[in-house]
Amino acid sequence: MSTLRGKTLFITGASRGIGREIALRAARDGANVAIVAKTEQPHPKLPGTIHSVADEVRAAGGRALPIATDIREEDQVEAAVERTVETFGGLDILVNNASAIWLAGIEATPMKRVDLMWSVNARGTYVCSRACLAALRKADNPHILTLSPPPSLDPVWFKDHLAYTLAKYGMSLCVLGLAESLRGDGIGVNALWPRTVIHTAALAMLGGLVPPERTRKPEIVADAAHAILVRDSKSCTGNFFIDDDVLAEEGVEDLSGYAVDPSQPLVTDLFLEGSPLRR
Repeated sequence: MSTLRGKTLFITGASRGIGREIALRAARDGANVAIVAKTEQPHPKLPGTIHSVADEVRAAGGRALPIATDIREEDQVEAAVERTVETFGGLDILVNNASAIWLAGIEATPMKRVDLMWSVNARGTYVCSRACLAALRKADNPHILTLSPPPSLDPVWFKDHLAYTLAKYGMSLCVLGLAESLRGDGIGVNALWPRTVIHTAALAMLGGLVPPERTRKPEIVADAAHAILVRDSKSCTGNFFIDDDVLAEEGVEDLSGYAVDPSQPLVTDLFLEGSPLRR
């Protein structure tokens, strides 16, 4: 399999950034895409809505279903999954992309931020995965792909932004557990994380530590996601993939086109060895 034509994807946080790019990459194959996010009206500071991405998906050759959903609310998620299945006749792929970020220590992180990150990142991944299971079990090549890092117990990743790391690793632990518990169902459950910082709206949360010209475009993550999602779900599960490793496996050698500025050195992302964000 090398295409997602006719497949139905349920992508959280798809109104901008990496989620949007994954949606557009699938659309170019002729996939059906449920665009699941909260943003219905234009945000004063952030680009994209579920409706603008839906228009882009259709223009790219896919079918689109924008669904305003707060993944912190179980009933909204279940309703969104039901609507997706009713509209497209099934569900093949869940992409847990939605995530909240706040990079600060414990004293500088209000509990409302802790609750938001836990509810969206870890709990949201759990809720969406649970809600999609019945439909995924009926699919021919079902996948759950979660945008989260390889888990590590190195205390360096906990000391400066404990709440974010707990919430993000919560997503990764969902991958670890679901991959094993769903192995018998033939559902591929994997994680994907970028080698470098990606140029999205979340860049602003790094407090100016990473200049935009030293990042890669979100298209690299979307292309890596596509490469994973067309693989055999029965044999591709339980992996914590890094985007450029995936593309190397696909024979892609020149990654310069993904760089915002190919002349600049890239900044390795959080949770990976060599990251200058490791303090």
